Amino acid sequence: MKCPFCTNMENKVIDSRLSKDGQVIRRRRECNDCGRRFTTYERIEEVLPMVVKSDGRREPFDHSKVVRGIQAACEKRAVALSVIEQLVDDIEKQLQDTGEREVDSSLIGEEVLNGLAEIDDVAYIRYASIFRNFADLGEFATELNSMLLERERRAKAKVGGSGS
Repeated sequence: MKCPFCTNMENKVIDSRLSKDGQVIRRRRECNDCGRRFTTYERIEEVLPMVVKSDGRREPFDHSKVVRGIQAACEKRAVALSVIEQLVDDIEKQLQDTGEREVDSSLIGEEVLNGLAEIDDVAYIRYASIFRNFADLGEFATELNSMLLERERRAKAKVGGSGS
């Protein structure tokens, strides 16, 4: 870190403190050359991609918007807010890990569906009905059958994989 007074690059940290919310570290430094002290702040740079909507618009990823969408699907279901928050945190981390600058909104929707499939079947179907925009009852039934077949496959895999 360059000293703001003499521009020397050599200094030492004499005190570090975490902010109240745990998002920032405050460091007091002392320049090895001029001896003056200065403060620096260190924070995580969250780089999330822009979300490309189906109509081509681009908007920043909005954590709370995704949470609200999942909450709507989970309305009157026994799904804790902490579970919803964890799902969105996991999706957000996946987006950060890709390093992509833009991501289609459909990818986020699919990740939400994958997570809801593990959490609550009814919430999954509710979200899928909006996300996939079913044209008729046949498409809805196809999605239900697909979900039931997947659940059956997982159950068989569990029984077969447990060694009994």
